[in-house]
Amino acid sequence: MDERAGETTTPRTTGTTTAGPGDVRSEADGAAGGGGAVPRGRHARGWRRRLAWGLAVGAAVGGAGVGGAMMWSQGEAPRGPAVVPAPGARAQAAVRGGVTAALPELAELIDEHEARVRSRPHDARGWAVLGAAYVEQGRRTADAAVLYPKADRALRASLKARPHGNAEALVGLAALANARRDFRTALEQGEAARKAAPKQWTAYPQLIDAYTGLGEYKKAQATLDQLKKLHSGPAVKAWAAGVYRDRGWREDAAAALSDAVAGAASPAEQAAWLERAGQLSWERGDREAALRQFQEAVRLDPDQRAAQAGQGRALAALGRVSEALSAYRVALEKQPLPGYALELGELYESLGLTEAARVQYDLLRARVSRDEAGGVDQQLVLGQFEADHGDPAAAVARLRAEWRRQPGIAVADALGWALHRAGDDREALRYAMTATDRVHGGAMRSAPYTYHLAMIERSLGRQGAARRHLTEALRINPYFSPLHAPAARAALTALGEPSMEDVPDFRPPRG
Repeated sequence: MDERAGETTTPRTTGTTTAGPGDVRSEADGAAGGGGAVPRGRHARGWRRRLAWGLAVGAAVGGAGVGGAMMWSQGEAPRGPAVVPAPGARAQAAVRGGVTAALPELAELIDEHEARVRSRPHDARGWAVLGAAYVEQGRRTADAAVLYPKADRALRASLKARPHGNAEALVGLAALANARRDFRTALEQGEAARKAAPKQWTAYPQLIDAYTGLGEYKKAQATLDQLKKLHSGPAVKAWAAGVYRDRGWREDAAAALSDAVAGAASPAEQAAWLERAGQLSWERGDREAALRQFQEAVRLDPDQRAAQAGQGRALAALGRVSEALSAYRVALEKQPLPGYALELGELYESLGLTEAARVQYDLLRARVSRDEAGGVDQQLVLGQFEADHGDPAAAVARLRAEWRRQPGIAVADALGWALHRAGDDREALRYAMTATDRVHGGAMRSAPYTYHLAMIERSLGRQGAARRHLTEALRINPYFSPLHAPAARAALTALGEPSMEDVPDFRPPRG
């Protein structure tokens, strides 16, 4: 994964398809009719998987195909040219399995199924596949305003054609709700899909994402346990990695992702799991490993925009600022997510380029408005932006409402920070402690969350706790933000060395 992204061919344009939203809606309406002792237990799994990770990454960097690597690992010789599925068939297998599909192949699948449902308007499966493909295309291009309503119409046309036992359409609706950050609806649709087909594993990843978004981490773990009894493919490994990360089991998360990378069925899927591995490396402050993983993901799939934004993050931390700016711009050009605009704006702001930062913040607001037209809940990122760069009181109002709807850990952290920025440190402390409390789900060991807690404690005069948590945040990831990491170092310096007043008196009582 050391190589930088090389030359690539220009992929087929995927923002538009043959049939427009009105075409699909009209058809939907017509569908009514290492050495020493081997560790044991969970850590033994991590030990074995770390070995697999090294082999998998080595194979990826060397350019070996995933299928070929798996075949040789089983001691089998190749037996002539393999039968290569058509692009639409490959994308359909990916979409129905809940994994990332290559954008050109996804466009092929959409073209095929738009034609299919025109000629067969009562085809429940055809509508379900088309709806799921729209969700994936919308997720990968950030064109939620157009593609998510089309997905909703197609999936509901599937349910109209087959109202009972249609687990595939219900899973698609759950995926659409998760993509829109509507976790309660995702939970309802996922549970309906599980009830319709209890042995169909594809509903369970959507339930895991929904429970995570609602802050129900124990239920996410229980759902993962059920999922692993039904299926054991690379997608399951990747969802397991997310659960392990949320529980603070970083080594297990990295090991599960190594298995997912090794078992991926396509370059686009492999790139998606490598991008998640890069996120893990970044969160623990390993800039070089994160950059290698992000670069390899982009080499495998040039449309992997999350990995391009990840490159920007890692390159900025390495001091390669011009390259970082370029990486962010490429990501935003093809997948203009508000979160990318916020990161790039803060990078510009850290460089003193306030006008360039303001352009990105204006883009963020525009993208939030556009996404909301597609039914996407962007209150979290908008609240995070307003807390630091806009109106903290407005951020508090937005995030309070978000907390009532879906009280996940990310919302707890954002609300705590917004309250701090608005001057209410006592209430802020409660939410910041929730976001970092291992008992209540805040076990992820996040540098930004720990920094927020520390700064709130500092404002409340809790210097010992603030010093301890600032040190912890910088130990987790010294580069976590181009704006806030320097502020953390400055605050720690200002606090100085611990005084004797910070040390508890452990002397036994006399007598």
